[in-house]
This record gives sequence, C-alpha cells and structure tokens, in this order.
Amino acid sequence: MMTPADPQDLYSGPEYQRLLAAARRSLERTGGRLDGSVSITAPTDAEREALIGITGSYRPPGIARITVKLADLEAAIQVATGAPLAALLSRFGGPLVDRPGQKQAQGRARAELAAAAEASPLHEQHSWYRSWLAVITADGTLTSLVNKNDGAALIRAIRVLEHLHTRPGNAPPLMLPVLAEATTGDTKALNHGSGALPTLVLRALAIAKDTALASGAEARRDLWDAFDVIVDDLASRVLVLNLPADGEGLGEWLTGAARHGTPFHISLHQLVTLPISVNQPIVYACENPAVLRRAAGELGPTSPPLVCTEGRPSTAFHRLARAISRGGGTLCYHGDFDWPGIDMTNQLINRYRARPWRMAASDYLAGASATGEDDRISLSGKPQPTPWDPQLAEAMQRTNQTLYEEAVADNLLDDLGRDPSW
Repeated sequence: MMTPADPQDLYSGPEYQRLLAAARRSLERTGGRLDGSVSITAPTDAEREALIGITGSYRPPGIARITVKLADLEAAIQVATGAPLAALLSRFGGPLVDRPGQKQAQGRARAELAAAAEASPLHEQHSWYRSWLAVITADGTLTSLVNKNDGAALIRAIRVLEHLHTRPGNAPPLMLPVLAEATTGDTKALNHGSGALPTLVLRALAIAKDTALASGAEARRDLWDAFDVIVDDLASRVLVLNLPADGEGLGEWLTGAARHGTPFHISLHQLVTLPISVNQPIVYACENPAVLRRAAGELGPTSPPLVCTEGRPSTAFHRLARAISRGGGTLCYHGDFDWPGIDMTNQLINRYRARPWRMAASDYLAGASATGEDDRISLSGKPQPTPWDPQLAEAMQRTNQTLYEEAVADNLLDDLGRDPSW
C-alpha cells in the first residue's frame, strides 16, 4: 500500500505558493466551497509545469493565465497526500477563516447588542438616548465594538448613563472615579484613553446636551461637569477680582479678597465643596489675565467685579458663571478679536446670555488702525458670525487682522474705572 506523501515535501516549493494562496482566499471567502476556480496570471515556467501536473492539461510557455478548478486541486491533493485541500492549507498557513460564518455570527452579535441597548429604560424615556444609539449604529461604532469583541463597553456605558439619569436632583456632585467604580467596578474605567467606554459615554452626554463633542481635556471636564461629575477639581481654576459672595469658607475668602482688591484663584474643588451664591448685577469678564492684573494694580478695591477665563473657559469658570447667572447677574464679556475669541463670545452669549463688552465693529476698527504695521497678525481659522453686531465679522474678514485683548486694555480699564451703566 502506498504511503501518503508528506505535503511539506510535495507542495512547499515556490511553484505552488501563489496557487495555494489563491485557494485559501477562495475557500475563506465562500466558507469552504469547492465549486469555484482560481487563476494564476503570468505563470513562471515552474508554476506552469506544476499546474499542468495538477490539471493534466498541457499549457504552452508564455500563457497569460492558467485557471484551475478547486475540485481538481482538491482531488490532486487527496491522491498525493491522503488529506483534503483545507487540511493542507491549514498546515501551511493556519486554520482557514470561515468569513461567511464569521459575518453571520457578527450580525447576530450586533443584533443582540442593539437589543440589549434598546432594553434600557432610557430608550423609552429619552429621545437623546435613541439618537445616540442611531448615531453609533450608523457610523459603524456598534459594528466595530462587535468586531473587537468589546460589546461589554456599550453595556457599561449604558449603566453609566442610567446611573447619571436616576440620581436625585439634589444629589451632591460626583467624582469621576466614584462614578466609574459604582458602575463598572474599576475606578479608572472612565479616564480618558481607557478604551471605548469614556468616549461612548461622552458622545451620549453631548447629544443629551445638544452640543458637539469638542476635543481637549477642558472640554471633556466641562461636559462631565454639566452632569455634576467632577473630573479634576484641582487643575481647573478661574481667576477673579472683587467678587464678594455668600457662603462659608470660599464666600468669606472672596469677600475678604474684594475688600483688599486682591486677585483670587478659585479652584473647581472649592466651588464644589464650598458652594457660594453671588448677588452681583454686573460682572465683567475678560480673556487675558493681564487685563485683570492691571485692574487690580490701577483700580484695586474700586474695580467692579471681574473674572478672567485665562484663555478658553475652564470648568471652574463655567460653574462660577452659572452661580452668577443664578444670582440674577449679567456677564459682560470681552475677548480677543480673532476667530477663536469670537467663537468663545458666541458660546458665552448662548450659555449665559452674556453681553459683549466693547466687542463692536467700531472697537475693532479703532484698535486695528492703531496697530503698527510690524505688529499686525493675520486672522486664522474658520470665520465666525457676530450676531450682536454683524458688521464686526464683516470688518474682521475685510481687514484680516487679529486684535488681541491686551492691545485694547486701556479702553477696558477706562470702562472699569467709571463702571458704565448697562
């Protein structure tokens, strides 16, 4: 009896490699079906002779393509090795992947995951939740989670969202690690960069707030804070001058600092643990700390209340701004005359009904005309609308010149010195 040949000896040569690779692709694509064919284009003489041996049909030198039926290849390998084609391919390149079966299994897993998400009470109670599921389904996120065998991230995200939306309205703010441990058992599970979970939750919270999910640590802190979740209560701060407030601890410190005209940094931790109420009808706000520094130095305790974003508003700034608004106060905001500064002004108007402070076209043009030729900086970024003064956006696009806040600080200090009535 003839002993089957070792396939390593028979089919390991280079003349078989392209043929076997094509056969693997076909079997994986069709789930192992042998009713198709594979082709080798521009075969070498060695490949041509090997294929002649398999098919039993002569092919002349220089032929452009040789096609082999998979059934013929299977039969030849069975005779030579005593094993099927699939066994040979598995021995050379590892187990075959059943792609149709894999696709069906992924479809079932995807449907099961979607059904689990729709079973949450949030699905019936909140349109934002349904919108979130529709978005992550349409953009491939759900499929990606299934493909990565990470469907558990979606289930954990739903637990986080359910926890946030069932908390009593008077519950104290929640530290992010506490929320993570309560919903996942891992205090670090919601930290940025910890897999898909934190992004899934933040995307849902952004939709719930009808806002875009902005990039950057401060934007993430701000979104968490909107749901009374504190990410880093020491890193987020806001600078204030002459802002007396009611409340033990922080309120007392702010009131004392205002008596002396001393700038005061408030941390988010202080705002959360030592809540204050602010009862000031007008509170000025600026972007650059140099303006507040000049107000402290030149006006001292006579300056009206002034807060400073120190660039893009922090979570601490937003929490303080909400306290000012709740007390019936109005923010009067001035920022840089560039497109990011205009965007910030729009956001503060939309969120707190802030009033633009010296942010008119006339203010911009006066400052721009006083800027020396060597000091001029062109605008960059996407142009933003200025609905409070449409002529401002037109003037900025026409002039194409950035005007930073410190360049017009004299005018701001004049206003603070006489505190004009709004």
